[in-house]
Amino acid sequence: MNDFWNTILDFSQTITTRVGKQLMQDFGKVQASQKADGTLVTQADKWADQEIRDAIASTFSGYGILSEESDKTFPDTEWCWVIDPLDGTTNFTRGIPIWAISLGLLYQGTPIFGYVHVPPLNQTFHGFWAGSSGLQTPTGAFLNNHPIHTSKDDPSGNHFFNLCSRSTGIIQPGFPCKLRMLGVASYNFLTVATGAVLGGVEATPKVWDIAGAWVILQAAGGCWISLKDQPFPLIAGVDYSDRSFPTMVVSDSKIESVFTPFLKGVKL
Repeated sequence: MNDFWNTILDFSQTITTRVGKQLMQDFGKVQASQKADGTLVTQADKWADQEIRDAIASTFSGYGILSEESDKTFPDTEWCWVIDPLDGTTNFTRGIPIWAISLGLLYQGTPIFGYVHVPPLNQTFHGFWAGSSGLQTPTGAFLNNHPIHTSKDDPSGNHFFNLCSRSTGIIQPGFPCKLRMLGVASYNFLTVATGAVLGGVEATPKVWDIAGAWVILQAAGGCWISLKDQPFPLIAGVDYSDRSFPTMVVSDSKIESVFTPFLKGVKL
């Protein structure tokens, strides 16, 4: 990798490790309040958001920031970091050890680098996906710096498919896989990237839930299927606080048709 991409990767590792250590101290010990959209937020979310934003501002002059807990309008900048300082707040407050810090770096509104740190599991994912950006990026998706790839298996009763709490309408007779609900949008998709799971659905993810995982999943060989609006590129001046991007991911495009008929039960 050249110096630019090394800087991006080293920064992501340093800031998420530091923030993750403090969040582990607060894990299962903080009280949550309910936001206007019904989701939970804690002082830990707000602290992590401020720490990450301050670190970005001091390291990447002129880069925009879009964050779940603060700046929700996409800025008119060529480069922008998208932050979810604590994906899985409900799990975090209840002491369930699946929650993450998610970062996505966008170029001209589309993610090209994703980094998701899962402190309680000692798992860190990152990936590069140049897409149609024209940039020369590194390639691949990684878990703890080891390459990962999606599964090429056909669905069966011995394989998994992930749901969110708002997509349970997919549960119908004849569903071809065992179902799991992890409670964290980014991790839902990243387990597909590792090959552990064949697919997943999130009915109401926001852009900060998916920016990092969007890159990693595709770099690992997975297929991203937008069920309503395409999330990227983001548009400058748009407030993304109330926009959801219903999504199905699958490990390989050849199995998309197996799961598509069951989507009629999901309320979009």
